[in-house]
Amino acid sequence: MPIKQLLSYLSILSFIAILSCTSEPVFYSHNDFQEVQKIDVHFHYNVNDTRFLDYADSLNFMICSPNTRTIEDEQFDVARSIRQQHPDKFAFFGTFSMENWDQPKFVDETIERIKYVIEGGAVGIKIWKNIGMVVQDTSGNYLMIDDPMFKPVFDYLEENNIPVLGHLGEPKNCWLPLEEMTVKSNRDYYTKNPQYHMYRFPEAPSYEEHIEARDNVLRQHPDLNFIGAHMASLEWDMEELAIRLDEFPNLTADMASRINHLQYQSLSDRNKVRNFLIEYQDRILYATDRGLRPENTDLHTFKQKVLDKWMLEWTFL
Repeated sequence: MPIKQLLSYLSILSFIAILSCTSEPVFYSHNDFQEVQKIDVHFHYNVNDTRFLDYADSLNFMICSPNTRTIEDEQFDVARSIRQQHPDKFAFFGTFSMENWDQPKFVDETIERIKYVIEGGAVGIKIWKNIGMVVQDTSGNYLMIDDPMFKPVFDYLEENNIPVLGHLGEPKNCWLPLEEMTVKSNRDYYTKNPQYHMYRFPEAPSYEEHIEARDNVLRQHPDLNFIGAHMASLEWDMEELAIRLDEFPNLTADMASRINHLQYQSLSDRNKVRNFLIEYQDRILYATDRGLRPENTDLHTFKQKVLDKWMLEWTFL
């Protein structure tokens, strides 16, 4: 599937459609779930077993799987194999390592890695939050995504029309104490993963610095096709995300693990959320962040849990 076609397909148009002959939106009902073509653009599919993919296909769902921060090729090999078997049902984003980021050959090796995974069937490149939240130099300074060292990499991605799925920053809740977070899922995540709870690390970059660094990259690379994972880390206010969507025409955002923030905002202002989704319906991508991993041995239970989530969110949208 060509990249342009894929990006068109990865749209919330799966949920809220526009007829080609009119500018009036057409809305689906709860009962249309089975018949409408859909895609989960952020679903970690890490087993070389296509039974769940076949199940998703029976529900008219396509799966797009981003490789995670690991550079071990086992994950890439799984994704490449499934992509070769089912190019009409499955797509994936490759990634690169930050292991030797401070070495002279880092940029050249990263570009070679990008070429390798794209040639292997990846439709784009995933960048993870370890940039800005984990990687530090010998003086303890955090490496940010707008560091000049990344410019040749983004130049290559931009010049070759390679989409980037960027998980940069975290929910704004990440910089708050647990008891002040707005949604339970964030409290649960940072309770289990305190190493990423930035409230505990006041010396680390602020939320605003993460957003500004990402925005700087988009300003420097206006032709870069950039998908902001997790509502582009602007999940807390649709107006803030709208500002970026207006400023950066090639920016889209996926909903992975953040639809509960839309639900939270809709409790106080339903029309604000509804109008945002209608206005930017071709810029918001449906995603869950669910993952099929080797430890998911009970496939029947896994199928039911994913279906429950898909149906719950379909109903909300």
